[in-house]
Amino acid sequence: MVSLSHEQARRVYDRIGSFQDSQAFYEDKAVELLLRNGRFEEAESVFEFGCGTGRFALNLFENYLDDKAKYCGHDVSPEMVRLANEKLASYSNRATVMLTVGGAPGAEPGEAYDRFVSNYVFDLLSDEDIKAVLVEAHRILRPEGILCLSGLSTGASLPTSLISGSLGLIQSLVPSLVGGCRPIDLMPYVENPQWKIEFHEKVSAFGVTSECVIARRV
Repeated sequence: MVSLSHEQARRVYDRIGSFQDSQAFYEDKAVELLLRNGRFEEAESVFEFGCGTGRFALNLFENYLDDKAKYCGHDVSPEMVRLANEKLASYSNRATVMLTVGGAPGAEPGEAYDRFVSNYVFDLLSDEDIKAVLVEAHRILRPEGILCLSGLSTGASLPTSLISGSLGLIQSLVPSLVGGCRPIDLMPYVENPQWKIEFHEKVSAFGVTSECVIARRV
């Protein structure tokens, strides 16, 4: 499996910019599952790994979070950080968006958040990076904190399997054409004693299969 380096990902997503939100037609179904089952109305502090344009965070502030809840988002792309800060300007007293060099959020304090979110990011990371990010997610979540993940996944039927297989082939040949993303199964990464699975479902939109996984920190 070929994945983009952190620097390659930075260049790709600087170029994509606001067009990333055009992927909502297949992403929103899984993200809505995550929002419905992540109990964000109870959250006091949310960390998002790969915040993109800030569209998800804005939705949280406008429709889910308590008036005192805070948010911190990381992204490797300066353009995404700019767009997210612009989108969240009305919540700047409670929202922080930071540019990173990529990789796991090792500089965040331990047990500082009660939600760790990552939407459509793990599917562009290497296997080693995914495992490293989950180690840090467990560290920075408070006891009983909740991990909330969504992303491209393998198909659950013949038509969706053909589409996910095609995406995987393109990613293996020219990763930048699909933003480095490829279909993966999230469950094998979180099925261990450190996490208690609370929700898992695969959904398809326009033939593209996505996965939502919600797990509690043990």
